[in-house]
Amino acid sequence: MSSFINLGGKRALITSGTRGAGAATVALFQELGARVLTTARTKLDTLDASQFVAADLTRPEDCVRLAGAVRERLGGVDIVVHMLGGSSSPAGGFAALGDSEWRTELDLNLMPAVRLDRELVPEMVARGQGVVIHVGSIQRQLPLPEATTAYAAAKAALSTYSKSLSKEVSPKGVRVMRVSPGWIETEASVGLATRLAAESGVGIEQGKQMIMDSLGGIPIGRASTPEEVASLIAFLASDRAGTITGAEYVIDGGTVPTV
Repeated sequence: MSSFINLGGKRALITSGTRGAGAATVALFQELGARVLTTARTKLDTLDASQFVAADLTRPEDCVRLAGAVRERLGGVDIVVHMLGGSSSPAGGFAALGDSEWRTELDLNLMPAVRLDRELVPEMVARGQGVVIHVGSIQRQLPLPEATTAYAAAKAALSTYSKSLSKEVSPKGVRVMRVSPGWIETEASVGLATRLAAESGVGIEQGKQMIMDSLGGIPIGRASTPEEVASLIAFLASDRAGTITGAEYVIDGGTVPTV
């Protein structure tokens, strides 16, 4: 019996694919038959060298080099999933953010997608088909002023850029979508919950609750798993979603309290 989603024969680039939702997406795409190339600054031992390119995508030259590796190893690309993102800005609100912090957030959360799309999307347009998925964050709608103002603004910029790109290239056969997760229970986020719990003298579950409370609560009562995020991305990338473009899909357990 055939699976509901089949990515057999598809060539996919998935950035930041060595941990968390990125690693889950790489694994699922491979399970569904796609040929996958992924990238991060350092390779995990579990990844085959032929499936990986070490790159720092905050550097323009590394984006160009990665696009070249996509052409060389895959012969082109059918699906690009921009998973890369994160924040290293200090707490303290807007006044704690200097120009260097703003540049860092934009260079990590916006510009790699812009540069890689500029390299790879024209080839999709020339073929008349392709899929681009930009992974953002619910913080574009629900920023946390104490610590994520610059990150949230960068993700908002990514969302606006993605929508504009979709309007330009969808009539030429290239679908462009946004996936916006809320809290994902990754090793890093569990580490944060553990640290918060230790600082407050409570258990890990209370630490997780502290994170949920900081987001205003999660109605479903838990974080998303990396595998759940990967499943949404795989569906959108598949032919099953053939008329979906220009849309944003939120996967946050109901965190954003708006229509």
